[in-house]
Parts: sequence; C-alpha cells; structure tokens
Amino acid sequence: MLHAYLQRRTGFLGASEDYEKSQAVLVGLPMDYTVSLRPGARFGPQQIRNISFGLEMYSPAQDSSLENITYFDAGDIFLPFGNTVDSLKRIEEVARKLFANGKFPLFLGGEHLVTLPLIKACVNYFPELVVFHFDAHTDLREQFEGEENSHATVMRKVADLLHPKNLYQFGIRSGVKEEFEFAKKHTNLYRDEIFPALYQAVKEAKGKPVYITLDIDVADPAFAPGTGTPEPGGCSAREILDAVLAMKDLQVVGMDLVEVAPAYDQSERTAILAAKLVREALLAFVK
Repeated sequence: MLHAYLQRRTGFLGASEDYEKSQAVLVGLPMDYTVSLRPGARFGPQQIRNISFGLEMYSPAQDSSLENITYFDAGDIFLPFGNTVDSLKRIEEVARKLFANGKFPLFLGGEHLVTLPLIKACVNYFPELVVFHFDAHTDLREQFEGEENSHATVMRKVADLLHPKNLYQFGIRSGVKEEFEFAKKHTNLYRDEIFPALYQAVKEAKGKPVYITLDIDVADPAFAPGTGTPEPGGCSAREILDAVLAMKDLQVVGMDLVEVAPAYDQSERTAILAAKLVREALLAFVK
C-alpha cells in the first residue's frame, strides 16, 4: 500500500485485490437495451458499489463481517451498446469462466435479461439447478412487442432451461393473464407473497444447487423507487433482507441483483438497499 491515507473506492466495500484467493467474485453487467418503461439500469452496478461505503462491514443479523470472507470485484463487462445478442454472449462467457474456476459469482445488473446467459452458464455445471426468482413481474411472456429477448421474457426462457417446476417465483404482482396461466403449469408462482411460501420452497430445495435472481422492484417503490418498472404493493426492505437470511442454509451457487436505476433514486435508498442485500448475500452464501 502506498499510504494508509489513500483509499480506493472503485470496487465494492471491502473487496480483495486477489482474484485467485477470492471465494466470490462480483461482476457488473451494465446493460439496459430492452427495458419497457424507464432506461438507466446500466448505471446500477457502479452506483451500488459507490453507496456500499455507507455500510458497515459487520452484519449484526448474521454476527459476521465481510472481513471474514474474501471476494473480488472484477468490475463491469464491456458490452457493445445496443447489441443484445453479442452482449448476452459475452456475459455467458464470463459466467462460464467463473463457474469453471469454482467461484461464487454475484452479478450486478443491469436489466433482468442479463439473467438468461447467467443461468445458461450455471445449468452447464449444475444440470439439476433450481432457480429462486424475486420480482414484481412474472417475466414469462413469449415475446414483448415482437422481441423474444427482453426483460419481460427472461424467466420464460429460464423455465425452458430447467426441469419442470424447478423455478420458484416470489413477490409477483404484475403480468398478463397468459403468463399466470403458464406459471400454473410450469413454475411455482406465489402472487404478492414471499413468506411463508419461501420457507416451504427452502425445504423443497434443500440439498439441490440453487441460483437466486433478485429484481429490486420486488420491493415496494416506497423502499426502492430507483428502478425502471416500479410496481406498487411490494414487500418491505426488511422482508427482502429477511428472505436472504431464510436461504442461508441452501446450496446457493450463484446470484444476480438487477434493475437498479440510479436516475430515479434521488434519496439513494434503492442503491443502499441493493448494497446491503449484496453484503448479506456474500455473508450468507459464501461458504
């Protein structure tokens, strides 16, 4: 270190400089090409990093500190703006590398479509994968305004990658009728609800590899206004934080947190909630 007075703040709070020795790796996915209402989620990853320095390293909820684990912030993937196909390809390549290296990857979006290549990569290593999806929206459309690759279609494509009923959806309160009908047959969808449904899902997924995808708009706009498609009637910040703790004993093999859009977050409460979720997830899932 050059001097103790100098402090780099380009990465997430407490991130290591050593990729090889790190148990977990954070990667930013600055993509928001297919958002259906308000753009700007591509600026989410860096804002989450910036605001993370307002948190303590210690989590009283888990009686543990980020100092007890080693994690590397790899920065953002450089994506060709507007080129959805090539961007998804690059994201999948990076994700495959992380899974191959045995890292716990935690991805920061970006729009929710980025989850598709992440789960494609994950299924390659964990064929029996179970996905826990926290969101205000079903994201189960076959296409959105003629586009098959969209943040509104991402979980429909994910469902096709998994064994039947290996997709659990929590907090859902928005979607078209056809999406809810698809969910009845192919997923486990809990309308408006996280608890107590999550407790039962955790029991069913025990011992299986689990991937978590968390859209920040699962929280009510009162707690997370800084997102592209806010939907009233969501959970509280406390409830989504408790959800992370409820999954602590699962075999979580990867996670993403998406749809933070700083332009609509004047108070920065969306980003600080996201950062705290990252802290709690690292402490809960990095074994």
